[in-house]
This record gives sequence, C-alpha cells and structure tokens, in this order.
Amino acid sequence: MHNFRKLEIWEMAINLASEVYRITEKIHYSEKYNIISQMCRAVVSIPSNIAEGAGRNTKGEFRQFLGIALGSCYELETQIILSKKLKFVSSKDAENLTEQITNLQKKIYKFRNTLR
Repeated sequence: MHNFRKLEIWEMAINLASEVYRITEKIHYSEKYNIISQMCRAVVSIPSNIAEGAGRNTKGEFRQFLGIALGSCYELETQIILSKKLKFVSSKDAENLTEQITNLQKKIYKFRNTLR
C-alpha cells in the first residue's frame, strides 16, 4: 500500500529509536532488564508498526497499526518521565526525547486521519 521508507513518520521514528538507544546506554546496568528493556521495546515498536501497517491491504488496517504506534509513543513518553524522575536520564535528554515524541505523535495522528 505505502512505501514505509518514504514516510516522514517512519523516518522520525527511526531517528527517535536511535536517540533512545544512545541515551539508554548511559543508564546503570542494573536497570538493563527493567526500564531500559521497556523503553527499547516501546521505541522499536513505533517504526515497526508503521512499517507493518504500510504493508497491509486496507487503509483501515494501516490506521489500526498507526494507532498501535501511537500507543507505543505514549508508553515511551511515560517511561521517559519516570526515568527523569528517577534521575536515570538528564533533564536535557528527557526534554529532547519528549519533544521528539510529541512531534511524532502529532504527525502520526494527522497522517492517520488522512486515511479515513
């Protein structure tokens, strides 16, 4: 249906994932199987669901996968807030990630609405 590699939202999600992986490398190893694991799964889910939805046969299916990607954005945002509160990530990193997530959420939401 769509070439996911040409979608701006997919590219933004890939960049966000790279940034999250870079930042989580700084978190103490004892959190590897806790918050780091959760954050990495959530951030990988975003571009993965965009790509999977793009390969589906109907706009409705694509919209459903974009909804899942949005859910993962909100999950990641919550994990960033918690990581900041626990001082696992700096305020600067948290603000940068939150800004990227918010922009991506808006773009996914707008794109999803065009598929009606």
